[in-house]
Amino acid sequence: MTIIIFAYREAGLIIFFFWNISLTKMLKLFMLPIIMFLQQEHMTMTTIENVPGTDSLKVLINYNFYEFLKDYQQTLNDDIDIDIFRSRKPFPSDLANNYINSKISINVNGKPLLGKLLKMEKSGENINLFVLFRLKKGIRTLKVSNTILMGLHSNIENLTILRINDFEKEIKFTQQHPEETFSFN
Repeated sequence: MTIIIFAYREAGLIIFFFWNISLTKMLKLFMLPIIMFLQQEHMTMTTIENVPGTDSLKVLINYNFYEFLKDYQQTLNDDIDIDIFRSRKPFPSDLANNYINSKISINVNGKPLLGKLLKMEKSGENINLFVLFRLKKGIRTLKVSNTILMGLHSNIENLTILRINDFEKEIKFTQQHPEETFSFN
């Protein structure tokens, strides 16, 4: 029995040929391109939450620290050597704050909000960015844009959970869908 398996990879096409092998060996070999393909996914996790009775939105962004550095470099300063920032502990908060405000855009009632970085934590290979966006009035409309890593990867998925009072929604921001608007009455 001859089986041909095609698995798409960013660098090109991988073709595997199998001749007269056992089903177990075939399944093991079949899983390799699938695992390689799944590892290609790039994603971030963001939560945006308004705690009732407060005048702010609390935002938590979590993704790979090295991806953060590469995206920072591409977005704000192509001339820097990211290995310098990789070794600096902690990453300069003013630089991180500028980066966040260039990648996460929140408009409430048609007015843009600026985020303020409260804390950065490195957790293993990931970084957690805690950001506060101050509100001036109650939320009637909310427009969120999340373009983190979109300049680096065409297959990025910025998974975002939005919690406003009793409203909760999961959103997947991609290059084809980088923003969404919500109405609250």
